[in-house]
Amino acid sequence: MDEETIARVGITLVVAMIFATYSSAYGPLYILALAIFIIAVILITILSLADFLLFPLFTKMLKITTIPAKDYTIPKENEGVVKYVNGLYYATGYITANVYNYVFQAEQMTEGEDSEMAMGPDKWEKALMSIKFPFKFVAIGQAVDIQKYRDDLEGRRGYLEFQFSRSEGDAHTSSTVLDDLKRRMRVIQVRIDRLGAGERPLSSMMYIETTSVGITLNDSLTNLTQQVDQLQTVFNVFDLNLVRVVGREMYQLYKLNYYLPEMDRIISDFQFQK
Repeated sequence: MDEETIARVGITLVVAMIFATYSSAYGPLYILALAIFIIAVILITILSLADFLLFPLFTKMLKITTIPAKDYTIPKENEGVVKYVNGLYYATGYITANVYNYVFQAEQMTEGEDSEMAMGPDKWEKALMSIKFPFKFVAIGQAVDIQKYRDDLEGRRGYLEFQFSRSEGDAHTSSTVLDDLKRRMRVIQVRIDRLGAGERPLSSMMYIETTSVGITLNDSLTNLTQQVDQLQTVFNVFDLNLVRVVGREMYQLYKLNYYLPEMDRIISDFQFQK
């Protein structure tokens, strides 16, 4: 589900909630408002889970096998893309690997966190040495529109300044809350200053692809699951959000081997799978 769909369904939910809240005085309309509210909640739930939960569930129940390209199949479990070659089955699976947010110096990183980041190259080398099967760690990046990015930062800074001004005038606001707002404003200002210094913002996504082999279809899929589990265990030492990709998102990642769509489309396809 992309951002546009979420926005439309979210507006539907808000309207339904308002209608349900204020329509009790209108007699029979209250039942209608309640029905609209329930339908909106069900619709949001279905759309949120459709790509990576409901879609594989339906294909498995109905035993649907998808053919994404010549000589390739996606079994009903929707957990891998399989190719049969010379008596062997090759199953390919995917894992999202969203890296941690970049830590700016203005965020006052602690000494322990600083040393942990410095150990990154050693952790990476040990991770590669412990994996005995083929895999790809893919990183896709694209420079974003500077003016649009600046406008977004300035809008967020303005909102934080408003929050800070309101919290500062509230006698019940703790100093911890004020310090946190100051830090967040300082970080955003550092990012704006970096743009002024010529730094270009980058939009990115990362994923891991691995391929297993088996003499039967079930063997290849079982081996694929074992490899995915091992990759998640190994790369868990990094600050990554590791989630196995299934359903229609898996097919979208499979297509990235053959073409590269716009970054906005890539991000919208995968950022909601948790």
